[in-house]
Amino acid sequence: MDLTGARWRKSTRSGNNGGDCVEVADNLAGVIGVRDSKDPAGPTLAFDPTAWARFLMMAKRG
Repeated sequence: MDLTGARWRKSTRSGNNGGDCVEVADNLAGVIGVRDSKDPAGPTLAFDPTAWARFLMMAKRG
């Protein structure tokens, strides 16, 4: 998956204490990128927008 041009932003649920941080890139057509902010050159997960919306819905439900 080519994430060239992705604009990464830190999750609003991530703390500011240097702990577990997730970054999301949602500016690319047809793909949502997710990565660990402590390892930006490391592996990245890629979701299609429908799967990402379902994930967010389920995460909000707990």
